[in-house]
Formats: sequence, structure tokens, C-alpha cells
Amino acid sequence: MTRRFSVAVSLITFLAAALSCVQPAVSQQDGQAAPKSSRKWVLYLLPHSHVDIGYTHVQTEVARIHRQVIETALDLCRKTADYPPEARFKWNVEVLWAVDSYLRESPPEKQQQLVDAVRAGQFGLDAFYGNELTGLCRPEELLRMMQWGASIGRRCGVKVDSAMTSDVPGFTWGLVSAMAQAGVKYFSMGPNLDHRVGRTVTAWEDKPFYWVAPDGQHKVLCWTAHAGYAGWSLYGAGSKLAERLSECLARLEKKGYPYDLVQLRWSLGDNQGLDASLPDVVKEWNATHEYPRLVIATTAEMFREFERRYADKIPVVRGDFTPYWEDGAASSARETALNRMAGERLVQAETLWALLNPKEYPARRFMEAWRNVLLYDEHTWGARQYNVTDYDVPFITDQWKIKQAFALDGDAQSRSLLDAVFPVGGSVETSDAVDVFNTSSWARTDLVVLPGKARGDVVTGPHGEAIPSQRLSTGELAFLAKDVPPLAGRRYMIGLGKADAKGEAKAQAASLATPFISVQLDPGSGTIASLRSAGIDAELSDMKSGMGLNRYCYVVRDRLEEPLHESRVKIAVQESGPLVASLRVESDAPGCANLTRDIRVVDGLDRVDIVNVLDKKEVREKEGVHLGFAFNVPDGVMRIDIPWAVFRPEVDQIPGACKEWLSVGRWVDVSNRNYGITWATLDAPIIEVGSLAAKLGKSEAPESWRSRIGPSQTLYSYVMNNYWITNYRAFQSGPTTFRYGLLPHKQYDLAAAQRFGIECSQPLVVTRAVGAAPSGRPFFELDTPDVIVASIKPSEDRKALIVRVFGAAGRPANATLRWAEISPRTIWLSNLAEEPVAAVEGAVHVPAFGLVTLRVE
Repeated sequence: MTRRFSVAVSLITFLAAALSCVQPAVSQQDGQAAPKSSRKWVLYLLPHSHVDIGYTHVQTEVARIHRQVIETALDLCRKTADYPPEARFKWNVEVLWAVDSYLRESPPEKQQQLVDAVRAGQFGLDAFYGNELTGLCRPEELLRMMQWGASIGRRCGVKVDSAMTSDVPGFTWGLVSAMAQAGVKYFSMGPNLDHRVGRTVTAWEDKPFYWVAPDGQHKVLCWTAHAGYAGWSLYGAGSKLAERLSECLARLEKKGYPYDLVQLRWSLGDNQGLDASLPDVVKEWNATHEYPRLVIATTAEMFREFERRYADKIPVVRGDFTPYWEDGAASSARETALNRMAGERLVQAETLWALLNPKEYPARRFMEAWRNVLLYDEHTWGARQYNVTDYDVPFITDQWKIKQAFALDGDAQSRSLLDAVFPVGGSVETSDAVDVFNTSSWARTDLVVLPGKARGDVVTGPHGEAIPSQRLSTGELAFLAKDVPPLAGRRYMIGLGKADAKGEAKAQAASLATPFISVQLDPGSGTIASLRSAGIDAELSDMKSGMGLNRYCYVVRDRLEEPLHESRVKIAVQESGPLVASLRVESDAPGCANLTRDIRVVDGLDRVDIVNVLDKKEVREKEGVHLGFAFNVPDGVMRIDIPWAVFRPEVDQIPGACKEWLSVGRWVDVSNRNYGITWATLDAPIIEVGSLAAKLGKSEAPESWRSRIGPSQTLYSYVMNNYWITNYRAFQSGPTTFRYGLLPHKQYDLAAAQRFGIECSQPLVVTRAVGAAPSGRPFFELDTPDVIVASIKPSEDRKALIVRVFGAAGRPANATLRWAEISPRTIWLSNLAEEPVAAVEGAVHVPAFGLVTLRVE
């Protein structure tokens, strides 16, 4: 991403000179003496173009460029079809966004030419839709990232079993689980060479490894190519290139590189064309030399041969390859939050379509919505290098409008798809009854808030029982929906009269209390100075450093030792109970026009809700915004939720992983042997552990990056920055919301933490009541709390339901699905292509952190 390359090189001269520098070539014609080295090098050349969806050009122009590249590659495949097999041109698509664009925009005859080239092995399909920032992705989103690989592969009659990504350093561990679901066995990684890649390259360049999935049942062969994605076009032309290549092979031999097969990415750079001279180079070289051999290949071909030769020598690695570039998403925090919630909402919408109206499932609309979510989390944010004085030029602003639209459109589509599942019948605001649906696979109790025009204050349940309710100061009506059954709904009646006043939630000057929770705010800072929970004889907020919980920290440039905080704090009671009690903290805050923090407790719930609204000023000087949470849990171990896995900082990170900041899914837990607290984040995907971080500019030197994370019970939600000098936003402004949940608990319970995270991110769904009331019977139930339903959707062919279950408790379990609403004919183990793989009889075995996809017919 950070460079644009153009190459004008005589590759025949370059390769002949370079490879001859490594060892005297053995000619097949003149019988030269044997080479000094006994190594029989085989260099696999993988032609591709790095796909930046934007950056070098406006996104629409990039799509046109890659459509033209595909046509040029098809033409070169035809021209070299009668060359020796190793010299025939082949093309790797890198990611499927360009192929999707080609199949969308091209006439049928050209589409068929591409399909034929894939079938003939001339075009290699790689599984990812885009070069995603996987640390931003929701769990289901990682799977949808490979949905196009399944559908395009099916159209072409091939199994897509390889993936390729470029530029991006580091990937979330759950990606391996997602690749396993998609049948992907090979992963070629081509990170950027020098821009904020930390220790990625030094740890993994030319060191293939098997990356084991969190469930321990699957693994993917991964290989970080030397010189990243741009191959040898990075180094210039002519003799200099030859010199560098000879140095490379000599270096591999010197450092004990144990393999004779070498991966060379052959890309001319960002959104560039292809090297049409390559087939002739390879043809001429191989005609006159026995070794080294040159092979033009697809990603999958290279990996298959490598694995065939060396499978028993490849090291095995387990843990999170914590990514580096996700911090840039904090440069557009509002859109990042919208996109996170859109991904969660799409899962809930698909679940409801499966439960209520599977035959009318709008598959194409969902695919377009998921596409927008993925395109926002794709690594290209905007234009090439800029400075703050020229950021407002159309080349930059036009790209941002398109990028921003991915988040805005995904948000709108997710809401529309959720609304569309219900019969049209007017607004919740004027209804005398509402239906509340639980899309989770366990019973849930939570607060429901209706708009301000709700016609009355009295709420009654399905059996006429009084439901605790409260008219809020905002005019909204809140009530507590208790024990809503899993995968089911309940109807609640809204009537005139006085609200049920039962409840013990209280708010005073700077304190909140329920029978479960007590909160005390610090009057000077507005931070939570005290947090206590029934049954835990301990203070959970650490105020020794003045941090407490939910402290605003503002960093000017990289002055980490001098963070600035809120001032002129005012605390007022917003809701006084008895169901809902809340405090509003208003203050000045550096970098903001104002800062508002709402702290809420609810009678009947054992958590604290936090809603922070930062009305951001436009600041073009480098800045970072963080919200600090210092937990008083002595000897507490921190565990971080990520898609399809949980990891401990340092302990469960593989070499080369980022330590400055960490991607988080839904929650972080800090627990000792006796008690702890689970912290949920809805809107912000990045945390720092123990200390603040700031990286300005390119930050090239690996040794300048944090090498170790020590034990800590303090985390910072890293919510905003503008530290990058390329690609990401230079400033942001306006109100942006960051929501958190705090759940004190006794001993650590992984499954409970998983449920809490989902409950915060996937709330109960409320709709105007129309027609018959929901039955209240679960669609189906699981017979073990160790397994949860991660998602349900109608199959793309509308002939089955696709159910994904997850080993959320971190231990293996056998789960039986007990059906109430339907009687399935057959249940199959399935995959991302939604194919029937093997019939299921009885319980389903779910490994610890295992993901199992079922096709229910």
C-alpha cells in the first residue's frame, strides 16, 4: 500500500545473472560441471497484482483497472498455452473482490472465459474477498469473507483451498477456524515491508509454519514471502536486481533455510498490471539449465508441492497473530462502530428470518449487506500519502466518501433487513403491544426501552402479570423483559396507568445502587472510583493511580507520559429509579467540544452500563484518545475475546504478534482465583494493556515496537487517533458514542463471559405486535450450556437451515439439539458452502472452541 511501483526490467538478463551468481548453472546442452552447491533450488513465481480498493485511484477506477488486468492475464494465458508447463502463464487473483467485479460487469462470454481459465488451472482463485483487517471482523464476518470463494469456486467447478493476502501484517487467530470451515488449507502472507509492521517480517519471513486453529483440530499452512507482496520489483532494475536476488538465495542458505523450494511473489505493486515477459524468461531459462528451476504457479500449486515435500519438517504454531494495522480504524471511530454493530445486527436478522420466514429469505440482499461490512473492514481506507494541508483535495475526499458509504450502507441495510422480517403494521411508538425476541440460544433477561410516544406506562406479560417499568426522563418507556426463552419471542401489553413501581435501583448525588451493584463516582474526574458487587468482598475499581474506571485520557502526539484528562466535571442524577438509575457526567475534555458519560444500573440486572459520547473537535495535529479502566483484581489474569477464540496477552500470542495494541471482539475478562470482572465493548475494537501507546509515521524499526506485555489488570480502550501518514483519516469530528458493560462475578466462567459479550452486542429485538402472539416456545434448545448457537440462517438454496454451534466454554462437549417448532428430516455436518457432508445421528461433538456448521433439512 505504501508504495506504487513501476518496473522496466529485462527479466531474462536479470534472472540469468542472478541465479548464476548463486551457483554455476548445469546446462542441459553443454554438460557444465556440477554446481558448487548441492541445493536443487526450485523458485515458484506467483504472479499477482496487489489489490488496494482505493489508495492509488478512486475505488471505481480501481475496479476498472483490475477488470482490465484480468482480461490481459486471460490473453497471456491463451498465448502461452503451448509453452512448457512450468513456463505457461498463470494468474493469482490475490482476493476475490476483483473477480466479483469482473463477473458483475462483464458480458456472459467474457465471464465464461474466466470460468474456463479457472477450470484449466490458469487462474488461481484465492479465498478471501479482500485484504481484510481481520482484527476488526465479527465472528460471522470472517466466514462471510470466504463466502464468495465458495460460490465462485462452485460456479467454476473447483475447490478453493488457498488464500493470499498482501500488505496487512498480522491476523486474528479465529481466521484459522474460518479458513477451516471454508476448506482453505494454505495461506500465503505478503506483508508490507516497512510501514508499521512491527516484528512481523523479522519473525516469519521465509519461515513456513502450520497455524493450529483454536480448537486444536485444524491447521493451515502459512508462509510469509520474502520481500513481502511486491517481490523483486521493490529493488530497482538490471544488475542491482540480479545482485539482490543472489544475495537472497545466499542468505537463505547461510541461515540454514531447510527447504529447496522458494516462494517469490511476482507483483509489480499496488493496482498494477502484470509482467508479460515472465513466461519467456522461464521458458528460456529452463530450456538451458537444470537447476535452479523456475515455475510459474498458482498459490495452491506451490503450497501443495511444498507440503508434499516437507510436511514432516514444518513447525507447528498455536496462538494469536495479533495484527498491527487495525489501530488505523480509530481514525474514523464513528463509522467503525457502525460497522461493528451492522455485522452483529445481520446475524440477528438472519436468525429471525430463519425462525419466522425462511422461505422468503432475501439471500441477495444479505449478501450485499455483508459485502459492505467487509469492504469497510478491508485495509484500504483512503488515498496515498498526504499531509494535513492538502487533505481536502478531491482525490482524498472522494475516496473517503466511498469508504464511509460502506459503513453507512451496511448499517442501513442491516436495519432494513431486520425490519423486513416482521409484518408491516405501524410503529412501536403507537402500539398497545410489542413482541420481544431473543436471538440467543439461552434464556435472557434484559432492559427494553420503547420510544417516547409509547401510549402508556403499564406493562403486562404474556400471562397478565405486572412487569416492572419506568417512564424515563427522556420520555422513553423502559421495562424489564425477564426470562425471554431462547430463539423465541414473547408479547408484552402496553396500557394506560401508573408504572409498576417495584424495584430498588437508586441514584444519589454521585452514587448508584441496586441489590446487586453499588457504584461511586469520583466528583473531581467523574470516573468510577468504587465498584462493588453482592457476594464479592472486594473493591473492583483501582483508584491508587487516579485512573479508576472510565477515565478520559488524551495524548498530544506521542507524549505518553503526559496524558491530559477531563476537567470542570458536573455530575447529575438522570434517572432516579426504581427500575433504572443513572448518573450523567458532563465535562470539558481536551480534543472535544464536550464529553458526556452516562453510568446506569438496572434493578434485576447484575451489570453496569456505560455510554460515553465524545463530541470531537477537528484536530489535525497528531493525537490519541483513550478511555482507561484500572481493575482492582490482585493477581488477576487478563483474557481477551476474539472471533472463535480467547487469548491471554503475551501467553497466547505467537512470535511477531503486536503488543502495542490488541484487537478485541466483544469482551475482556480480568479474574483471579476468587473473583473478577468482565468488560464488554460494543463500539471500539482496540485495547492497550497496562500502558498507552502511540506510533507516529512509519515506525519502521522492529526493535522500536513493544516486545513484551507484562501482567496487568489495567486496560485502555483505544478509541481515536490520527497517527498514520497515509491511507487513514487525518482528523475526525462530531459526536461519537462508545458503550461498555461491566459485569462483576465470582470465579471466572468462560461460557458466562461469552454470553455476556453477545448480550451486550446483540440486544433483545423489539417489534410492534401484529397478528398471533409468539408461542414462547424455543425454536430448539441445546442440552449443554458449554455450547452456544453462533448463528442461524436459511440456506442459500432455501431448502434447509444452516446452524453454527460453538464450543464457547473452552472444553469439548456433546450437544443435542432438541426441536420444538419443526421436526427435521435430516441433520448434516456441513461447511461454508452449505453442502451436506455427513449425516448426524444423535449428539453433535463440539471441540473446545470448535465451530461446527450443521445443515438442517
